Parts: sequence; C-alpha cells; structure tokens
Amino acid sequence: MLNSKSGFLALSPLFVFLVFYLVFSLLAHDFYSVPITVAFVVASAYSVFLLRGMTLDERIKVYSKGAAHSQLLMMIWIFILAGAFAHSAKQMGAIQATVDLCLWALPPQLLLAGLFLAACFISLSVGTSVGTIVALVPIATGIAASVDSGHSSLFTLHPSLPMLVGVVVGGAYFGDNLSFISDTTIVATQTQGCRMSDKFRMNARIVVPAAFLVLLMYIAMGWGMSVEPRVAPIDWVLVVPYLIVFATALMGINVMMVLVMGILSTGIIGIFRGTYRFYEWLTAMGEGILSMGELIIVTLMAAGMVGVIRHLGGIDFILQRLTRRIRGRRGAELSIAGLVVFTNFCTANNTIAILTVGNLAKEISQRFGIDPRRSASILDTFSCFAQALIPYGAQLLMASSLAFINPIEIIPYLYYPFVMGLFMMLSILRPLSPRPSPPEWKRVTP
Repeated sequence: MLNSKSGFLALSPLFVFLVFYLVFSLLAHDFYSVPITVAFVVASAYSVFLLRGMTLDERIKVYSKGAAHSQLLMMIWIFILAGAFAHSAKQMGAIQATVDLCLWALPPQLLLAGLFLAACFISLSVGTSVGTIVALVPIATGIAASVDSGHSSLFTLHPSLPMLVGVVVGGAYFGDNLSFISDTTIVATQTQGCRMSDKFRMNARIVVPAAFLVLLMYIAMGWGMSVEPRVAPIDWVLVVPYLIVFATALMGINVMMVLVMGILSTGIIGIFRGTYRFYEWLTAMGEGILSMGELIIVTLMAAGMVGVIRHLGGIDFILQRLTRRIRGRRGAELSIAGLVVFTNFCTANNTIAILTVGNLAKEISQRFGIDPRRSASILDTFSCFAQALIPYGAQLLMASSLAFINPIEIIPYLYYPFVMGLFMMLSILRPLSPRPSPPEWKRVTP
C-alpha cells in the first residue's frame, strides 16, 4: 500500500501536464500558444524520469507498454480512417452538399436542436461517441459558416463554431451512455452483474429528462438564428457518402467498416462526377490521414504516461484514498462516482476507467446494498461526464481536429454532459428509489 507521499508522486505526471499546459496558456492569454503535444512531451519525459532503479531502455518499455493497449490501438485505426473519410468527403463536395441539405430541411431556429437530436439518435444507434463525432462535426463546421445570430436576446447566443461542435459532441455522449451496443454500457453491466435492459431503464430515468431539458435550451437559443440564403441547388448525388455512413452506422455495422464504405463511396462518386481524378482522391485520403497525426501522437503519449502512473501505483492509490472512509449508502454511491471520475482523468478513456474500478465498485455496492443496476448506471454516467471535461480525451481531440479548433474551446458548450452529471448527482443526494432487499439485487444476472 502506497503512502501519501509515494501516491501523490505517482500521480504527479498528470499534474505536470495540467500545470504546464494551463499555466503557460493563461500567461500567454491564448490556448493556441502552447501545443498540447509539447505539454505531453514534457509530462511524459517527467514520468519516465520517475521510474527509478531501471535502465533507460526498461523505463521506455514501461512507457511504451502503456501506449500499446489493444483498445487504444483500435481507436487509432479509427482515427486514420476517419481522417481519410473526412478529407476525401470534403474535397469531393459531400460535406457542403450535406450542409446545404440540412439548411434546406431545417428552419434556422431549429438548427441547434436538430443537430443535437441527430447526434443523440446516431450515437444511440451506433453506440459510439467517436463515430457520431466523425459523421456530424464536419457538417456542424460547414453550418457554422452559414449561420449568424439575427438579434440579441436573453436566450440567444452567437452560434460560433465551438458552440456548434459542442452541440454534436454533447449529443454524442447520449448514446455512449445509454446505447445497448456501447462499450461503456457493456463493461459497466458486465462488471456489476446486471442486465443491459435493466440498466437502460434505470439510467433513462435520469439522462432522458436531462436530454429533454438541453433540447429545450437549444430551441430557445436558436430563436434568433438566421442563415445566409442558399444560391446553388442541392447536389443530391454528393450527399450519398454521408447517407451511406449514416445508414450503415444505424444498421449496427462496425465503425471501421462504416468508414471504409464511406471512403470508397467518396472515390467512386467523386471520380464519376468529375469532382476529382483517381490520384487526387488518393492525395485527399493521404492528407486526411496526415491531419490526424497530432491526435494520434497525443493519444499515444497520454496512454504511455498513464501506463507509468499505473506502474508506479498511482491508480491503486486513487482507489485506496477514495474508498477508505465510506459511510452509508449515499457515501458509497459518491465514492463509486469519485472513483470512476478520477480514474477517467488519469486514463482519458471512459471504458478503461470503468474496467479499472468495476470490480471495486461491485464490492462497494454489495457491501452497502446498492442495486447493481444503480452502480452500473453511476459508473457509466459519471465516466461520460468526466470524459467531457478532459481536453485530451479521444472525443474532444477528434472533434477539435476535424473542426481545426482547440479542444478547450469546446468544453464550455458541452451542455448535455454537464446537465447529465448534475441530474445524476441529484439522484445520489436524493435517491429516486428505496434500497432493495439483498435477495432482489443479488438475483440479477447479466
């Protein structure tokens, strides 16, 4: 068991990153002045330095092992395909055509609400927030260039690019938290020993009202919005790549296969329509893949740094400190929430965070009589809430890369994750259901 000094030292690479990135950015009054990659290089070098009693080769192996997690590498392959699809779709005109279609189909006052509903529906269907972001952020980016605020009122905000991207990212967390095929839902229910359908019903009582409240907010905020008049007619053929992506995603096809089909459709349609030639299509894909370079580098360095923190015992230290003073059922639920949030800050991956603390959360829930459906809901909801707060998480990094903005700019506009976290916290402070008897919650099986 680590003492306080050793525990905080194990976690110090995370603090080095945050201090370096935030302090120097604030001093410069510009978050673009400090590249996030440089901040991670500094923190990573510091983490390797902390590994005492090893040769340099052994230290680097520990760091590299953390970056070699199979789920992390799967995410990187998705990043590569997403970059190829996004850039080839942009070059052949698919994004602009889809933006024109959205502006034609939705009245300006409902653009925010429409984007949010689309993100909620797609993420619920495909079970992945990253896939939803890949599909909708380029559209939100295109809409941002065509939308302005008609008049100022108490409920009207200027629809900036970070705000529109935040609408999509926020809605993407709806399905990530609730979908039956979401990896976070699967891991949460399996570690707690409950059915996904039971967890869905319990979780929906909290997140659906939160989503409805945010939807009303977007309707109110869009009251004074207007769009620039569209001169050119919609080229319906150019919309087909996005229709293919949406349709195959909703069918539950693997996100990598969805992106491959999207890439092939941009090439076939673009070449036959004369938008670009074959080699220009290959060039567009190559440029898109290269545009994901910073995102991939940050993801690998963050995972390597977390690997060092885990090797030094930092994750175990967190678990020990947050569970040693539990008093009563409410305190137990707050501890489960705190465990997954803090672990998520360290791992930058909500699924890995749930895997890390899942067994301990189950022990706590059994000891204090917490329904497994309830503990699974807490794990899933607060992991998604924490993921929305970290600028080095996959969702914000992907969205910022596609929109060419800083991930810090998106966070203030993530209304749904904030409201979702607030509703879940209120449900802990004022429980929605009485404590079940042990026979009831012990009989629940996956």
